[in-house]
Amino acid sequence: MKPVESLKRRATPVIEWALPYWTRGKAGRETPDDLFRVLYLGWLVAFSFKVLGASWDVSWHFKWLRDDLAPPHLLNSAGTALALVLTIIHLYTGYGVDRTAQRLIGWGTGIFLTAVPLDLINHRINGLDITSWSPSHMMLYLGTFLMLCGVIRGWFMGAPPGRRRTVILGGLFAFLFENVWFPAQHQEYGVFGIAAWDRGQPEAEPTLLQFAADQMGRAVDRPMVVNFALPVPDQVYPLYAAVAAMIVLVFVRAMIGRMFAATAVVGAYVAYRALIWPLLAVADFPRSAVPIFLIAGAFAVDLAFLIRIPVLRALAGSLGATVLVDQALRLQSMAYHTPPLVPSMTMLIGGLMLAVLWLGGEWALNRYRLRDQTMEAVVSATATP
Repeated sequence: MKPVESLKRRATPVIEWALPYWTRGKAGRETPDDLFRVLYLGWLVAFSFKVLGASWDVSWHFKWLRDDLAPPHLLNSAGTALALVLTIIHLYTGYGVDRTAQRLIGWGTGIFLTAVPLDLINHRINGLDITSWSPSHMMLYLGTFLMLCGVIRGWFMGAPPGRRRTVILGGLFAFLFENVWFPAQHQEYGVFGIAAWDRGQPEAEPTLLQFAADQMGRAVDRPMVVNFALPVPDQVYPLYAAVAAMIVLVFVRAMIGRMFAATAVVGAYVAYRALIWPLLAVADFPRSAVPIFLIAGAFAVDLAFLIRIPVLRALAGSLGATVLVDQALRLQSMAYHTPPLVPSMTMLIGGLMLAVLWLGGEWALNRYRLRDQTMEAVVSATATP
């Protein structure tokens, strides 16, 4: 049997199963269990491709000159293509999502696809633009963030209770956490790049170093390498950890509703980074610092949810998470390379920002009924005179 005929024979049952579902409908329509599972399995596959491509992409850009058709971009694009197909299905059929989830997925995909050509134009005009914090890159993160928020809501609202619901919800939150933390990887790769230069064994290819030096208008020297590797103020990394990373974990803990849910999600992310690190090293790609210290902050968030009063939980949790993030980062820096440290007093700013966001998060979790049922029971019991 010819390969084409074999492929056609295998695809026929899938097409026959899927075609009856291809009907226009409003969001929130009743979704058959088998279709619901297939849709969200598709999202897990799509985000897996995107994460693998993104992980390789950061390392790639610290070694080679940028290339639109670089393998990491192609791997990421495979995930984007599948995400686009799933978005069209949700928007057209209304299956697997409520109205809010549908809008989040639609807007997220739209922003992401808009950012792609803008990023290409940006690189044509501004050259390398290595920093992960550039406007066009931030649009890519924002689009993926909204997309993931929509998928998480769709699964949270539609999946039946049970272990599978909890595990997949945790997996989706791990993807969300990876997306939020992604720009901070620039500093994590940057400190290794500087250390390699200081050893006289730069990880970046000479063409990349010369291109960056020409763009900065200076010679290839250590100040140029530092500017290339750490292009944002030192305060960004620890403050971002204390604010952006921790507020995501507040929603992780509340929506999963299991003790140590935040610690488990961050632990899974750190384990992934620790696994991908030697694989990249073996392939002679640049390595990075692994943010093990984030586990301490996640643990503080989990402990804070033992406090039943929302306002007190937010205030105590913000203080505890900020202190543990700061101290754990300092401890990790004693053992291995980390991005530059800042005075502990600077972290007070992060603690205050996290407290404001956490208080707002407590309101949003109640307003939009996003807590796990066990957490709902706790909140109701606390609110009852």
